Amino acid sequence: MEFDVVAEGLGFPEGPIWMHDGSILLVEIERRTLTRVWPDGRTEVVAALGGGPNGAAIGPDRRVYVCNNGGSRFQPSDDGYNRVVGLADDYSGGSIQRVDLDSGAIETLYTECNGRALSRPNDLVFDRFGGFWFTDLGKRTEDFVELGAIYYARADGSRITRILDGMFTPNGIGLSGTGDELYVAETRTGRLWAFTVIAPGVIQEPVGPAPGRLLATLPDYQLMDSLAVLEDGRICVATLVSGGISVIDPLGTGVEFVDVPGERYVTNICFGGSDMTDAWITGAGRGTLVHTRWPVPGLRLEFELLK
Repeated sequence: MEFDVVAEGLGFPEGPIWMHDGSILLVEIERRTLTRVWPDGRTEVVAALGGGPNGAAIGPDRRVYVCNNGGSRFQPSDDGYNRVVGLADDYSGGSIQRVDLDSGAIETLYTECNGRALSRPNDLVFDRFGGFWFTDLGKRTEDFVELGAIYYARADGSRITRILDGMFTPNGIGLSGTGDELYVAETRTGRLWAFTVIAPGVIQEPVGPAPGRLLATLPDYQLMDSLAVLEDGRICVATLVSGGISVIDPLGTGVEFVDVPGERYVTNICFGGSDMTDAWITGAGRGTLVHTRWPVPGLRLEFELLK
């Protein structure tokens, strides 16, 4: 596979979205913006979101929904990579935001659930009913680690439900093509979980101590980030430290690793193009957006045609 750098100098990019005009929308967590990247590498700020915009997705109203983690503190490492080293000094809590692409107007839909503040919302995916699942990573300070959770919310801001507690750094989230399987990647454990969806915002109760069905645990010290699902059902998980994409079979039969040259902190992947085999990958450590051609089409997301 050949990898071409489309853009450089981005501020810890994440949440790429392929647009039908050939551009890629993404968030810059460090810059705190929703940004458009054109095929020639030009960038333009769509909205200044504040905090720490993280995952992003197009909703049923053609607006961009953003998981905002509240802000992070960054520090360049000795090997030249930018890394997250803690909460931003002005961190004040997480939120779910909505951006109008035509006007750049920003709305805050959710900051809490039943009186409990959102901590660090990370990634989201829409289902066919117009609602969305999202992860809350939890947060870590010098003194404690707050566990994360999975939520389900309505796009109109009318209802949010905490679905599953007690996950350790839940990050990437996605749905199978039929919508009956929910996939969640845990960063620090290097584990990918599957949950059976039995209704919008409802998952099957776990059996035993595990929260769901374990599909894979990465060996050595590899951390999972965001993910995308392929048309053939396999799950592509952005993999930190080793710097690539882990392709995981939903039947748990194995993991294939695709190296992304020159980047240790690969944070996300999205698919697009006429045949859905164009792949765009965010390399947060060096601030890059990379393009390649994938051998298998990516799964077309809900509301893809609205982009």
